[in-house]
Amino acid sequence: MGLFTYTVAGGGLILIGAWESLISSSEYLKSNPSSFSSLQSPAESQNINRTPKAPSFSSTVTFLLISVLSLLSILNSFVSMSDAVNSKDNTGFALQLEVVTIAFLFLLYAVLGILANIKESFRFPLTMLNVIYAFAFGEEFLLFYTQNKDPSGIENRYYDLILIPIAICLFSTLLELKSSKSTYPRLGRGIGLVFQGLWILQMGFSFYSNLIADGCALHERSRGNYTIKCKGHPEYHRGRAIATLQFNCHLALLVTLAVGLYSVFCKKNGINGDFMRYKPLGVEYGGEMHLNNQSQFTLDSDDDDDDNGIKEAKSVEMQRAIVVVPESTVNGYGSHP
Repeated sequence: MGLFTYTVAGGGLILIGAWESLISSSEYLKSNPSSFSSLQSPAESQNINRTPKAPSFSSTVTFLLISVLSLLSILNSFVSMSDAVNSKDNTGFALQLEVVTIAFLFLLYAVLGILANIKESFRFPLTMLNVIYAFAFGEEFLLFYTQNKDPSGIENRYYDLILIPIAICLFSTLLELKSSKSTYPRLGRGIGLVFQGLWILQMGFSFYSNLIADGCALHERSRGNYTIKCKGHPEYHRGRAIATLQFNCHLALLVTLAVGLYSVFCKKNGINGDFMRYKPLGVEYGGEMHLNNQSQFTLDSDDDDDDNGIKEAKSVEMQRAIVVVPESTVNGYGSHP
């Protein structure tokens, strides 16, 4: 039952993140058609520019997915709370109360968003929706940050590592508050949700299967309160190292998928077609004019050398034209030494 719960939660987050990333990318192309208009005819580019924007449908689908996942989380928490009451586990009951509170915040965000998109009479500011969304991510961050029931449990390492994708979602949502028209925050939040879903899937398989270090086992006090204990320090450190290695593998997988999908997306939409606009210098003016300009090209130093040569030639001619005048004589007699 625990593995099924983690699988549903992780799969739902991956679906929401992938959908939000896809929608943000498509909205970026619609708002910036100049990046791929070079491969299309003017009529097609005008049709793209005239296409009416319909962000309500995509955002409504996102809100519906979030609401369904939130309701499932609330239902699972109530089941865990009843099991904690039967097992007389006060800690497990308190933990599930925190989960219910966070799930209600996400549900409130989704319901208000659906009402704002469906009913025109219901006006709710987008900024307030993002504030609720950011507050929900902040509560989720604090839940995993403070969840340290057993200091010697391996699950604490998994909880520490999940803080990274949650922080990405929180930072992207706060960034959207400042620049609501930009699609980059939504893209970052979508990637963060996908990463968070992948890690939740890994947590489920690690906790409820053999994908964990030898010598470590799961100990449940109730359905929502469990810990993973190891026999000794070598098994404990090995379990933490395996968790870090798994996290790095998921990160590498996410980066590889993102780069691959981005390259396919660019090839399909022709984003990298700007290089076809390049033309050599002087082509639009004709090659002959370029050659004529090259034939008339001179350096100032050459002109200076020619001027100096002319001046030197003139000075030589002047020296040759000088007539040597003999010493003056008086009454026909020259001067005697």
